Amino acid sequence: MKNISRRNFIKMSAASGLSLKWFTHVSLANTPQLKTNSTFLHGVASGDPTQSSVIIWTRISANFDAQVHWQIALDSDFNNIVRFGKTRTSSDKDYTIKIDVSGLESGQTYYYRFENSKVYSEIGRTKTLPKGKVEQVNLAVVSCSNYPFGFFNAYEQIGLDKSIDFVLHLGDYIYEYGREGWGAEVGKSLSREHFPEHETITLQDYRQRHAQYKADYASRLMHAAHPLIPTWDDHESANNPYMNGAQNHDKSEGDWLKRRDASVQAYYEWMPIREPKNIAQRTELWRYYQIGDLLSLSTLETRHTGRTKQIDYADILPNLSTRHDRDNFMQNVLGDPSRNMISATMQDFVVNNIAQSKQDNIAWRVVGNQIPMARTHVPNITNKFNSDKVHKSDPISEELAHLTKLGELDLPIYLDTWDGYAAAREAFYKAFKDKGVQDLIVLTGDSHSFWANQLYSDDKQKMGIEIGTAGVTSPGDFERMGANGAKMFDQLLSEHNDEVLWTSCQHRGYVKLSLNHSKAKVEYLAVSTVMSSDYETSVVRTFDILKENNSLRFDI
Repeated sequence: MKNISRRNFIKMSAASGLSLKWFTHVSLANTPQLKTNSTFLHGVASGDPTQSSVIIWTRISANFDAQVHWQIALDSDFNNIVRFGKTRTSSDKDYTIKIDVSGLESGQTYYYRFENSKVYSEIGRTKTLPKGKVEQVNLAVVSCSNYPFGFFNAYEQIGLDKSIDFVLHLGDYIYEYGREGWGAEVGKSLSREHFPEHETITLQDYRQRHAQYKADYASRLMHAAHPLIPTWDDHESANNPYMNGAQNHDKSEGDWLKRRDASVQAYYEWMPIREPKNIAQRTELWRYYQIGDLLSLSTLETRHTGRTKQIDYADILPNLSTRHDRDNFMQNVLGDPSRNMISATMQDFVVNNIAQSKQDNIAWRVVGNQIPMARTHVPNITNKFNSDKVHKSDPISEELAHLTKLGELDLPIYLDTWDGYAAAREAFYKAFKDKGVQDLIVLTGDSHSFWANQLYSDDKQKMGIEIGTAGVTSPGDFERMGANGAKMFDQLLSEHNDEVLWTSCQHRGYVKLSLNHSKAKVEYLAVSTVMSSDYETSVVRTFDILKENNSLRFDI
C-alpha cells in the first residue's frame, strides 16, 4: 500500500512514466504551489468516445459571453496539433464548452486544452476507442460520489493510475440534498457542505451543484487523466425517481417534469457527453461502445424512460403476516409484468447490439447498470444481533426490526432495485437468451457496497456475473450496525442468497476491471479513509472471471 497525498504526486508520476509536465499541470493546478487558474476553475474533461471522435469539455469561470479556442494534439507539449478550432459560450449553456472532435485515429491517446484571452486551461489526456485486434483493456468503475461525505480519494487514485483506459461512472455523480440533508454532519466537520444550501430544484440549483463537484481537486484530476463513459442514476435529479415523480419530490417543490428536465439539462451542460439531435430525447441516455474485438459495452437508463413507481414497504409490510401473504406479494405485485424498469426501445437497443457482438465473436459483453440486479433477500436474523457483536452505541433497533421482518418472510432488501421489478428482470434475461447471450458482465453502482454475484434466470440458467462497486464517499447501508454487525450481516447475506458469492459494505473505493481474450480480472480497491485527503489504498479482493460453457463464473 502507498500513502497517496498531493506532496507525492510528482514523485509518483515520474516513477510511473507519465509526462511530468502534464501531471504538474493537472495535479498541482489547484494548490498553493501554482497560481489558481481563475479562468478555468472547473478543469477539463473528456468522454463519450467513439473510434474516430471524443467529446472534450470545460467551462469559462465568467459571467459574460466568451470566445474559446481549443486544441487537440498527439503530445502534451502541443508540438503536433492535429485538430483545433474556436467556439463561443454564453449563459444559455452556463458558460460550458463541449466540442465533438471528429476525424481522429482509433485507439490513439491525445492531449487537449482550451484558451481564452491568452489564458490556457489545464491539459487533459483522452483516447478514442480502438478497432480490430485489442489485447487488453482496463476499466475503472465508480458511483455514488457524495460531496459532504468526504474527499473523493477514489477519483484521485483513478487519476493516478496510468493503466486505466476508460472510466465508467454508473451514477449518483452529484447528490441533490440540501446542506441539512444526508451527510450534513460529516460535511460540516470537513468544510464540504453542499452549495447551494437548499435542495436542488431549479436549473440554476443543479448548475451550481455540478459546479461544486467539478471544482473538486480529485474530480479535476480524474477527469483530466481519463475519458469518461457516464450514465446517471437517481440523485442527479432526486432520490428514487420514476416516470412521473420521485420519492424525494413533493408538490410544494413544483412540477416534477420541470424539475427533472432542469436536472437533465444541467447534466448535459456539465458532463462530457454527446447531445442528442432531438432535445426531447435527452432522457434517453443509453449508449453502445465497441472496443475492438475484445469488448462490447452498453449502458442503461433506469430512471426516466420506462420505470413504474416503486413499491414502498411502508405501505405493504404491515399487511404481510403469513407465508401466503408473502408469496402473493412476490408473485402478483413484484412479479406483475406490467411494472417496467426500462423502456422497450432501450431494451431492444441494448439486446440487439450485444447480441450482434456475440455474432461478431467479440470476446466480452458488458452492461453498465445503475442498480443491483442479483436476487438479494434478507436472511433470517432473528436473535442474530442480540450480542456484543453489534456495536452497543449504534441506534439501530428500528432498522433491525425492519430487517428482521423482511428476513422472517424472505423478502428482498430493497424494492428500488431489479428485485422490485422481478418480471422486468426476467424479460430482460429472456430477451438475451432468445439471442443466445448468457455471458453478461453486469457492472453495478448505487448500493455503496462491493458485490460478486452470479446471475440466474427464473429457470436457473446462468446469465453471467454481476460486479458491484462501493461508493466513492457514500457510506454502506449496514455500517450503522457497527463494524462487527456489518461484517456479520454481509456474511449472512452471502450465505442466504445463491446469487451472492461475496459482498462487503464497509469500504469506499472503486472497481478495476481488466480484460484480455482468455479471462477477466476484477479488483475491488478501497481507500483507507475519506475523512482526509491523505490516505492509503488497498485491494480488498481479487477474482478472475472465467468463461464456462455458454456463460461466465467467478474463480472463487
